[in-house]
Amino acid sequence: MNIAVIFAGGTGQRMNSVSLPKQFLIVHGKPILVHTVSKFQECNQIDKIVIVSLKDYIDYVYDLAKKFDLSKVVSVVAGGTTGQESIYNGLVEAKKYATSNKDIVLVHDGVRPIIDSETIINNINCVKENGNSITIAKSQETVLIIENNNVQAVEDRSKCFMGRAPQCFYLDDLYNAHLEAKKINKNDFIDSAMLMKHFGHTLHTVLGPSNNIKVTTPLDYFMFKAMLDAKESEQIKVV
Repeated sequence: MNIAVIFAGGTGQRMNSVSLPKQFLIVHGKPILVHTVSKFQECNQIDKIVIVSLKDYIDYVYDLAKKFDLSKVVSVVAGGTTGQESIYNGLVEAKKYATSNKDIVLVHDGVRPIIDSETIINNINCVKENGNSITIAKSQETVLIIENNNVQAVEDRSKCFMGRAPQCFYLDDLYNAHLEAKKINKNDFIDSAMLMKHFGHTLHTVLGPSNNIKVTTPLDYFMFKAMLDAKESEQIKVV
């Protein structure tokens, strides 16, 4: 079984939105979160979806799932005080639907809506072959190492990649790593990849679309909207 755990618990402080958290902002008639979840709904290799939400918006997310026919959404749970805790809450819920120790979990950001079935399936296949899979994208810019406001190194762009999502693992592996982190009271991992790397896992990668951005700022919002506008009018091919 392949279970997507989609994190939609952010408050969106960097978005400066007037009323709603960023994941609920409307683009082309649908909240950003719905755009994201729909991609997993449409992928024939995804069996179930668990959404981790702000506690006060759980009922609202259930309503969105019903309104937009997101039938694979089986549960919406409250997030925690940190991203790490929120993902753990999602994993605990996903475990309720697990059928074997080979079930795969795909951890994805609710505000990363430009994802496609090909990337999702490639990640699932990579987990089956290698034990895990981290989506990446080629760096489009030169990466500089800065120290004391001085350039210390100019990295070879051909070796530089951006971390994206989904990040995919065997459910038991990621769940057990979270338990190990709890035992040592370490709760500052920024994502699942960093957590798994800390506990000795060699991470494998899948190249995903370069425009698979995380919509966290007003500029990101307008970029996402512009990409949908361009795709709808067929002015450019969005890849």
